[in-house]
Amino acid sequence: MPPDSATTHPFTLLFLFALAAASGVRLWLALRHMQHVRAHRERVPEAFAAEIPLASHRTAADYTVAKGRVELLEIPFDALVVLALTLGGGLAAIDTALRPLTGDGLWHGVALIGVVVAITSALSLPAGIYRTFVIEQRFGFNKMTPGMFVADLVRSALLGTALGLPLLAAVLWLMGAMGDLWWLYVWVVWVAFNLAVLAIYPTFIAPLFNTFSPLQDQALEARVRTLLARCGFQARGLFVMDGSRRSSHGNAYFTGLGRSKRIVFFDTLLSRLTPEEIEAVLAHELGHFKLRHVAKRIVWTFAASLGFLWLLAWLAAEPWFYAALGAGEPSTAMALLLFFTVLPAFTFLLSPLFSWYSRRHEFEADHYAARHAQASDLVHALVKLYKDNAATLTPDPVHSMFYDSHPPAAIRIARLRAQAA
Repeated sequence: MPPDSATTHPFTLLFLFALAAASGVRLWLALRHMQHVRAHRERVPEAFAAEIPLASHRTAADYTVAKGRVELLEIPFDALVVLALTLGGGLAAIDTALRPLTGDGLWHGVALIGVVVAITSALSLPAGIYRTFVIEQRFGFNKMTPGMFVADLVRSALLGTALGLPLLAAVLWLMGAMGDLWWLYVWVVWVAFNLAVLAIYPTFIAPLFNTFSPLQDQALEARVRTLLARCGFQARGLFVMDGSRRSSHGNAYFTGLGRSKRIVFFDTLLSRLTPEEIEAVLAHELGHFKLRHVAKRIVWTFAASLGFLWLLAWLAAEPWFYAALGAGEPSTAMALLLFFTVLPAFTFLLSPLFSWYSRRHEFEADHYAARHAQASDLVHALVKLYKDNAATLTPDPVHSMFYDSHPPAAIRIARLRAQAA
């Protein structure tokens, strides 16, 4: 627990304030969102009244509220976990318990971070199970069996171990061997690792979880290839993913870098949309690539990671950083754990900026789609997806400002209809 107020370090107080502020705002936003959705449950927005029945609108509201109730429990629980690991002495206790088994070298750091990741993952598991087998099941979206859920967990754990352990060992070694500029070397390794994963994901990682088969609908394939040629885009293949094995939600996406780029359609999407609507959705996704949204986000992510690593390097050299957060003996692994445990509390209030940037890209991609396909087809496709995925049409504006990477449905549809006109 934190020391008494007479001896508490200023950074301890700053951390407690940031954690309380972030948790309080998250709770306030969740309550606002639930209340706003409930208040508009009995009336379909006028822009959608002709296409979405009141029953579907009510279902979307109930689905949103059900997810919000879980969030109301998760927010204080997550804050308590952070406090238990830091000021509660959890990280220090795990560090002390492992030292007789691992010594003080590189592998102690790897083991320390691995154990903490395992513990926090296990603590978040009940909420994931509840979402999948209670909420998603209740609203007819879940198709996953318990056996499939466990198999996915095992595959994810093995994949994370195979990819994460070598990266973690490399990072900890660089932190200890490269002097004051270790953060720059770690950043280079981090960038290379992420680009490599993006390149191999379509061929080696994604097939571990889903089956991908070539698009069989020749008429749709011809339409898609005509759109690709019209947009000057080259893809290695057009694939259908068996998303219906796990969920009835539908989507389409691009994946890969360079020559490994693939276009992937969920089978659930193909079963619900007309060829014209599929073309419009694909034109929107093409817009993200042609307008370099993906590249811009990658650049911003790498730039932010460089800044955070520099900040971590400064904090890791300060004894007060460990003492103020209740950590045990200073080490590179402890610095990593402390930094990434407390960072979300300090960055949450920046969420509206990141969400605004993402929504801006969505508007631009919609505009691109309206120039290379029919805006009216994209409107029809989006309305179907809103209905089928039980997405609320009446989100709280403030909650949306913080969390929504896509524009609210009413605003997005209004802009597209204006372009169609």
